[in-house]
Amino acid sequence: MSSQTRVKKDKEIIGEYETQVKEIRNQLVEQFKCLEQQSESRIQLLQDLQDFFRRKAEIQLEYSRSLEKLAERFSNKIRSSREHHQFKKDQHLLSSVNCWYLVLNQTRRESRDHATLNDIYTNNVIVRLAQISEDVIRLFKKSKDIGIQMHEELVKVTNELYTVMKTYHMYHTESISAESKLKDAEKQEEKQFSKSGDLNVNLLRHEDRPQRRSSVRKIEKMKEKRQAKYSENKLKCTKARNDYLLNLAATNAVVAKYYIHDVSDMIDCCDLGYHASLARTFRTYLSAEYNLETSRHEGLDIMENAVDNLDSRSDKHKIMDMHNQVFCPPMCFEYLPHMGDEVCQVSAQQPVQTELLMRYHQLQSRLATLKIENEEVRKTLDATMQMLQDMLTVEDFDVSDAFQHSRSTESIKSVASETYMSKLNVAKRRANQQETEVFYFTKFKEFLNGSNLIIKLQAKHDLLKQTLGEGKCPKSLHQGRERAECGTTRPPTLPPKPQKMRKPRPRSVYNHKLFNGNMETFIKGKTECPYPQPGTIIGECVDSGQPIPLVVESCIRHINLYGLQQQGIFRVPGSQVEVNDIKNSFERGEDPLIDDQNEHDINSVAGVLKLYFRGLENPLFPKERFLDLMSTIKLESGAERAHHVQQIIVTLPRAVIIVMRYLFAFLNQ
Repeated sequence: MSSQTRVKKDKEIIGEYETQVKEIRNQLVEQFKCLEQQSESRIQLLQDLQDFFRRKAEIQLEYSRSLEKLAERFSNKIRSSREHHQFKKDQHLLSSVNCWYLVLNQTRRESRDHATLNDIYTNNVIVRLAQISEDVIRLFKKSKDIGIQMHEELVKVTNELYTVMKTYHMYHTESISAESKLKDAEKQEEKQFSKSGDLNVNLLRHEDRPQRRSSVRKIEKMKEKRQAKYSENKLKCTKARNDYLLNLAATNAVVAKYYIHDVSDMIDCCDLGYHASLARTFRTYLSAEYNLETSRHEGLDIMENAVDNLDSRSDKHKIMDMHNQVFCPPMCFEYLPHMGDEVCQVSAQQPVQTELLMRYHQLQSRLATLKIENEEVRKTLDATMQMLQDMLTVEDFDVSDAFQHSRSTESIKSVASETYMSKLNVAKRRANQQETEVFYFTKFKEFLNGSNLIIKLQAKHDLLKQTLGEGKCPKSLHQGRERAECGTTRPPTLPPKPQKMRKPRPRSVYNHKLFNGNMETFIKGKTECPYPQPGTIIGECVDSGQPIPLVVESCIRHINLYGLQQQGIFRVPGSQVEVNDIKNSFERGEDPLIDDQNEHDINSVAGVLKLYFRGLENPLFPKERFLDLMSTIKLESGAERAHHVQQIIVTLPRAVIIVMRYLFAFLNQ
């Protein structure tokens, strides 16, 4: 029974051990499955990301091409227009046209940016994701190989422990058996000694004594043998137990190390560089998107600046500058006498003097009434204009509420419909605007008619006043009689307005235009002198003697005298009428700015100077050297930039360099 119980115990121990080893092996297999699933999920994630960015790149490319087609369509339409050629020539766009051009430029910029985004997605992000996918597969294979090796090591250790445990069990069994036999021998020896103690040796027969001695000797010999066997088996059992305990500690240490450290390290091997590479890929995506937004904001900032500079007054002056021949006032109508009539002024002689005087007083009274009425109309017009301005400048352009992201899209739609999408509000506002416009134009027409009538009557009034004599109208009848009695036939007149003294210039006819001409040719050109100087022949050509064109020299001198303290010079446009008058005077060979009197608007003088340089056939900085000049910006050293500019400037004609020095010496102030 004891043997069967011992065998059953051995089987239970071995069964428990084998069950534990089997559980460990199952865990190792499941670990590989888990890591393989993780690897497959990562590969699938990377594949989905590649497909997503590939499709997004296609969308970006389609969007880029659509924007390019849209911009090109309207650009071609603009290029074919006559206004575009005029703007391109003058390089002075209207503020509204400038906004339109900037919209097209922004569209092209967005097209280029989205094409760049497509290129980054295709040739950078997707390539990175493909590389990460390859890395995941490769690292998993290598990690799996290392894991298999580690699993084999665990199996080897558990097998060694199993062998040592079996050896220990075997020696322990033998030790128990030897101990049992030794105990039996000891019992027999004790039993033999107890029998011998009970019997008196003297009572034994002489022939029984040797037999008794022999049995005792056999028992002692058997005991010694069993004692030696027991000691030997016990030593073997002790050594086997020690080996088993040592291997058990080693196995537990290896298993603990594997589960605590090695598994984690193996997962780290699978993850080697995965998150860092994925982070770099996403940061590439973020950088592209942020730079797209930065580029978009830069373009929108430029356009916002252009929108802020929308100015109707400036556009009006630019239009008149571009079409100065159209908007320039025509020459005054001259008096055309009939068949030799030499009288060219209003006659205030008798008998028409009384009639003229009555007419003068009627005009004066009528003008006073009209001016009061027209002033009231003007005030109404100003108030109506202010109302229109308030309607047109209402700040209803903020649509930020429509871009508030919330969980419900219905809230977005409701907010949008209540603000700028409300048709009711738009219709009501437009109806009010149109009604106010009708009233404004009615009053504007009334104001124009009234002002035209005032201008006509004022001109007649002023001429009659000049004819009848300023401040002498009440006594004009008496004076008329006196003049009649004295035989005076000339009507009383006001003293003539003193004419401005102009510096005499040589009466010469230039062969080349001043405005819209070639400056170098004009400077180097010749003048044909109908009145020769001493030593010259009639019709001989002489030098113009103008190293600096008169318009440049005179305008700069006038601005130096009266305009250096002026705010906004060269920015604020002057009167187009005055600009044209000054220009025409220069074209006739006169110098309208020669008088040292500040009679001209400084902005108009600056406008003439700008008009001259803007209209040159060959710009002051030649177009063919423009790119060379712009390339100097790329140079970092100021000395290098200056040297590069100097090398470009010295290639220009000497006449142009002289004008440049004169102009920049003035601008330096």
